[in-house]
Amino acid sequence: MLRLTALSSLFATTLALASCSDDSFPAPSATPPSAPASTDAQYAVDGLREWAIIGNDVDAGNDVLQLVVTAPSGTKYVDVWVGNGPGQRLTKSDGIFSIAVDITSLAAGEYELLLAADGDETAFITHSFKRSHPLYVVVTTDWDDADTSDEALALQDALHAEHSELLLTHFVGPYTFTDPTVTEARRDTLVAWLLGMRSDFQDEIGLHIHPYCNFVDEVGTILGIDDIECNTEASTVYANGDSTGYTVQCSAYSEEDFTNMLLASDAVFEERGLGKPTSFRAGGWTTELNTMRSLEAAGYVADTSANNWARMEEWDGPRMGTLYAWNREHWSSIGDTSQPYYPSNDDILVTGDNAIGVLEVPDNGILVDYVETFEMIEIFEANWDGGLLATPVNYSIGYHPSNFNAAYKLRITKALDHVDQFLASKDAGPVIYGRLSDMAKVWKQE
Repeated sequence: MLRLTALSSLFATTLALASCSDDSFPAPSATPPSAPASTDAQYAVDGLREWAIIGNDVDAGNDVLQLVVTAPSGTKYVDVWVGNGPGQRLTKSDGIFSIAVDITSLAAGEYELLLAADGDETAFITHSFKRSHPLYVVVTTDWDDADTSDEALALQDALHAEHSELLLTHFVGPYTFTDPTVTEARRDTLVAWLLGMRSDFQDEIGLHIHPYCNFVDEVGTILGIDDIECNTEASTVYANGDSTGYTVQCSAYSEEDFTNMLLASDAVFEERGLGKPTSFRAGGWTTELNTMRSLEAAGYVADTSANNWARMEEWDGPRMGTLYAWNREHWSSIGDTSQPYYPSNDDILVTGDNAIGVLEVPDNGILVDYVETFEMIEIFEANWDGGLLATPVNYSIGYHPSNFNAAYKLRITKALDHVDQFLASKDAGPVIYGRLSDMAKVWKQE
């Protein structure tokens, strides 16, 4: 069998030889040969896949099958048939046969591939493969607090070390840069860490807002406009309000005020070298239509506040405030298998012709605070039964860096270990790790 490292030079040679192929052989038959009773061991085939992922604007997928056949001495030509397509001739070079088969036109489904030599009516190998859309696994972090401990940063470093294809979308809070208890030296440390995550692992830096007053009070100064009054109600936790602003609903702010909060966050991030964020999650998942319109106005492309509320039953109870009840009411139809959509301007839970231009990506796996490993795996399996996918599917899980400890890290690590068994890169399934903003390129607004 040829090593994959030799394939690129071989296909370059194939292209060079294509114009001087032997025309004395009969053209490939439009009708495929019959399948063999068993694979002919005289032939070795590289490039066969179990999963051929349908490409999109984010991931190239496997829209081309690059096949290399080592055949017995004296073999004149080799043809391939894929699905119901006509035969295609492989190019011969130094006794090796190769071809790049374009399967872009193949929709999701299960297909048979046959290879035959020298016009034989029986193939020397038949191979079935799944043509599938990706299963995107989006892992997010919610910066609820202004600071994150060195221990939590190290645990996140370890996640990357243990899961080589992991991508994280860090929803960073702007209050890191306005909270007076965080020193400039500490801010520099956190920024350096985030920039390292982006440069080393291609992580995304998004935005998370709990409307702390230390941030809201600075919005006017940052933008050079009139100050915004910090709301202390309605709190999702405290009946008498929250003087810090932390637990106040994002949707308690007008569309104009929240747009300015987003623009101020953008300015702070740009100043620190973090770049303009384009993905968002509201603190407490408290996004409503006015919040979505603010996101659109500020140039955001994706939100992930639609919450699988039933999985956060820990917050259900008379002493736990209104967080559970608020999410149950506002995200009533969101569950384990909810998928991305563009919310209507009239109803945040449905899409329609009158849609807001921000993709809503449901937080269907929510955060490790609320779901144990078995639940994360349960939700993953609810979204994928092991078969091919007729459309792209999203599965979202995450954590809070502020309380990310060894126990929570172990919880999500075991879930990611399960996910990693089905990576498309290993030809083991349709799983691809994704960044939140990229999902707007997969689920495009029509």
